[in-house]
Amino acid sequence: MKNKETIIHEAQKLFSLNGYLNTGINEIIEVAGTSKGGFYNHFASKEELFHAVLAESQRIWREKVFNSIKDSESPVKTIVQILTNYRDKYLKDSENFPGGCIFITFSVELDDSRPHLVKEVHQGFQGFKDLLKRLLIEAIEAGELPDDLNPTTVSEMLFTGMLGASVLFGVDKSTSTLDCSIDSLIEYLFMLSNKNVINHVKQSIPSGVQEDCFDTADE
Repeated sequence: MKNKETIIHEAQKLFSLNGYLNTGINEIIEVAGTSKGGFYNHFASKEELFHAVLAESQRIWREKVFNSIKDSESPVKTIVQILTNYRDKYLKDSENFPGGCIFITFSVELDDSRPHLVKEVHQGFQGFKDLLKRLLIEAIEAGELPDDLNPTTVSEMLFTGMLGASVLFGVDKSTSTLDCSIDSLIEYLFMLSNKNVINHVKQSIPSGVQEDCFDTADE
C-alpha cells in the first residue's frame, strides 16, 4: 500500500472510531507510519484529507452494498440483497470501518459545525433513498407490491431503519442485534407484499435468518 493510500486508510479507520474533529493530524501521521513531510506531500490540509477519505468510503460502500444486485430480476429481491449486503459486507467491515458507518458519524458530528463538509454526505443519503424509491416503484409495476403502496413513505422507513440499525451496532457492536434489525426490515418488506414472511426471508438469505427475531411463525 502506497503512502497516500495508507494515510487515507488509517484516517478512515480513525474517523470511523473517533470522528473527524476528534482526530488530529499528528495521530494520523503516527498510525500511518509517516512524517509531517510525507503527509503534506499528499494533502495540503486535514480538510483535503477528509474529502479523500469520503471518496474512498463511498467507493467501498458502493462496492459492498451493490454487490451482486445486477443478478436479480426482482426489484424486491434487489432491495433485500442491498439490505443484507449493507449488514454483512459493509457494517461488519471492521477492517475499514471499526467504529461503524462513517457517514452517520460525519453527519451527526459535522452537521452544525462543518456543514460545508457534510453536504456531500447528505446528498449521498438522498441519492440512496431515491434508489430505494425507484426499486419500490418497479416492484409495484411488476406486481410484487400493492398498487396503493406509497414508495416515498416506504423508502423513508427502510432508510430510517437502516440508519437505526447502524447506530445501534455502532454503540453495542452486537451482531445479533444488527441481524435482527435488518431482518425486521426484510420482514416489513415482505409483509407489504403479503408473503409468508419467514419462508421468503429464508429463501432470500440462504445464509440463514434468526427466526427468534420474528413474532410470526413459519407456516
